Amino acid sequence: MRDRQDQIRLAVERYAKAWAEGDLAAVAACYHDDFTLHYFGRNALSGDHRGKPAALKILAEFSRRTERGLPTIVATLAGPDRGAVIARESLRGRGHVAQVERVLVYAVKDGLLSECWVYDQHPAVIDAIVGAD
Repeated sequence: MRDRQDQIRLAVERYAKAWAEGDLAAVAACYHDDFTLHYFGRNALSGDHRGKPAALKILAEFSRRTERGLPTIVATLAGPDRGAVIARESLRGRGHVAQVERVLVYAVKDGLLSECWVYDQHPAVIDAIVGAD
């Protein structure tokens, strides 16, 4: 059990470090080929995005629409089944500017992030910035 938790911790911390450094190639390398991204909310990007190419496409579109910045990684967490990153992001778009905390919960497979559920502090703000179209 401890080995599994250590594997999750390493995967999450590697990802958080790459993200904080703005190393997009290293971020992408953290994702398993079968990566699935679960975006909640009521916006054009909400839904389940299966496979690394589909998830990367949605993440790039989210970044484009929100002009996202990463002021800080608040915490990384690891347990026996899941890991998480709590991030504070700055977002802007469609006349809105916000700083929100987001909790990204990860499953890990083969030492790589295989699934992510994104929980936003203010889902309605994310919806407004991303838009419905």
